[in-house]
Amino acid sequence: MTALLSLDAVDVYYGPFHALRGVTLEVGEGEIVSLLGGNASGKSTTMKTILGLNRVKAGTVTFAGSDLTHRPTATRVRAGIASVPEARRVFPQLTVDENLLTGAHTRRDRTAIAEDLERMRTHFPRLAERRRQEAGTLSGGEQQMLAFARALMSRPRLICMDEPTMGLSPKLVDQVLDEIARLNTELGVAVLLVEQQAELALSIASRGYVLATGEIVVEGAAADLLDDTRIQEAYLGKNGG
Repeated sequence: MTALLSLDAVDVYYGPFHALRGVTLEVGEGEIVSLLGGNASGKSTTMKTILGLNRVKAGTVTFAGSDLTHRPTATRVRAGIASVPEARRVFPQLTVDENLLTGAHTRRDRTAIAEDLERMRTHFPRLAERRRQEAGTLSGGEQQMLAFARALMSRPRLICMDEPTMGLSPKLVDQVLDEIARLNTELGVAVLLVEQQAELALSIASRGYVLATGEIVVEGAAADLLDDTRIQEAYLGKNGG
């Protein structure tokens, strides 16, 4: 599979703290890849680095064959990278439609934006029903759907999702994972899924990487990671007991 996103030996520092150490990973065109690890493992730092929010000290970030290592966030969004941030972070006092339009802020093609807005309403009928409702009044699951749809308004080829199941009930977690799989299947959008809940994330991914203290310590097919007891105990939060 051709790599859409590639990080090659990336180092990132926060002052003197070495936050990412030689991180190398790939996401293929139309692929779901999980990035796993515990608290302070470097997951969110990796995502922020992909989005251009962290300065890369060494290594490269390549997307669709272009070197974006030192390019600003807006350039990356225009290239086709979108994000669904941790805890959804919708604009609570804006309506659903207004939130969706913020996802197209780097675009100037007004006719196509209007078409995409209608497409989001069709794809997410619950959002269409609440199009004039303030986003802060939506349920947690509805806000997560809004965050997905907002990301899609930039017409991305890759969406980076930072712990999209955080704070949701088990029923809503299943709905969110089903929606991620549906977006991937129906729209062909690649997904980098940053998660602590490894078993959930690997259930819809084709491959996974495990981070610990800023380094990739394990990588492989999702099924292999799920079945490896040693990896479950060491990195995926299971104690084997």
